[in-house]
Amino acid sequence: MALGDSYTIGEGVPLHESYPYQALQLLRANGHRFHAPEIIAKTGWTTDELISHLLHNTRLLPAYDYVTLLIGVNNQYRGMSETDYAVTFEWLAKKALELTVAKNITVLSIPDWGVTPFAKERDAAAIHDAIDRFNAINKKISADLGFNYVDITAVYRETGGRPESVVEDQLHPSGRVYAYWAEQVSGYLRG
Repeated sequence: MALGDSYTIGEGVPLHESYPYQALQLLRANGHRFHAPEIIAKTGWTTDELISHLLHNTRLLPAYDYVTLLIGVNNQYRGMSETDYAVTFEWLAKKALELTVAKNITVLSIPDWGVTPFAKERDAAAIHDAIDRFNAINKKISADLGFNYVDITAVYRETGGRPESVVEDQLHPSGRVYAYWAEQVSGYLRG
């Protein structure tokens, strides 16, 4: 299962180019058998909105083989507090632990949207610093709970501003970027 926001569903690309589906294809190519991933994500969701959806609109299976979690950019974008993010991200992390064991949970860092063409009129340094603070929170919670952690932010800061790295909206990543994320995540999904 993949929990998150627009980065999880692959806003602007076909579903098969999202990182969960590309990770699945890498695993299948290596002989692993997996069903299609269940994706619970929506463009614009904050941690609060994901929690609300999980509580009120989703019937989960009793257990999943693997869970990924990538969320927080909209908390940062909307100016929500880091304290609230910490509380709600921890809730989501513990929800993931109800669904599988810690070694089968992978958290992806929040990409820095401040490097994209969409953000050219924004304060890139302020976005950079805020993303780092939010990522410090999700990284600490992940470490405390024994989760896998994939830092996609550093590479995205180098590549996310290139024309081939974004879709038409000039904000969301291209399938090429998601392919890199899928490679990083699939290493933890091989068991």
